[in-house]
Amino acid sequence: MRPRQTLLLGLLLLLPVLAFLFLFSFGKNRYALPSYLPDRVDSTQVGGKWQRDTVFHQIAPFQLSASTGRQVSSQELNQGLYIAQFYADDEASARVARQLLRVQEKFRKEQRVRLVTFVLSADAANPTALTRLAEQYGTIAGKWFFVTGAPDTLKRLTLQEFRLTADPKRLPGAVFTANIPAGRLLLVDNQRRVRGIYDGTDGREIDRLLTEVTVQLYDYEHPH
Repeated sequence: MRPRQTLLLGLLLLLPVLAFLFLFSFGKNRYALPSYLPDRVDSTQVGGKWQRDTVFHQIAPFQLSASTGRQVSSQELNQGLYIAQFYADDEASARVARQLLRVQEKFRKEQRVRLVTFVLSADAANPTALTRLAEQYGTIAGKWFFVTGAPDTLKRLTLQEFRLTADPKRLPGAVFTANIPAGRLLLVDNQRRVRGIYDGTDGREIDRLLTEVTVQLYDYEHPH
């Protein structure tokens, strides 16, 4: 092979390596989680041109009784992020709670991650029953809260704030129904916005939840 051809071949082989090193050194590979529950679309004029921005729903502040006997507020939960479960008297709720043990263990030492199980059954009004339920799943104090409240408060949270629907395929926030899907999990960020919706009965969805919690934590540490 002629020297010129050898040099040309060497350059062709070297270019992809140089491109990779450049991107690795100077490029940023970011993945931002989507936001859910759109409230409205606002139009603003910037530089003589109209821009449309979607305004996403923020969960209204709340305060509920925990199995530990104290009050848990959304202000406390929103210091980082939290995963919300809505627990009813059915097997699906129990399966999801068992899956949440994985989440608790994964982020055991991460203070910014908390889990909240909203207990919807009437028996939860009994503090002993609520405590027994929390102990059944091995919750860690300050990490995973089992909470409950007045029926009208819980109904407002599930239907108006978290906008849960009976049909998991329906767009979140599209239609309110009286039936609450026990298997649904929601990821809420420190701005009180829903950033993830998961089927808690599916192990693959739990894997996705673990990944997206890590992504959200990274986003906190490396703001745009």
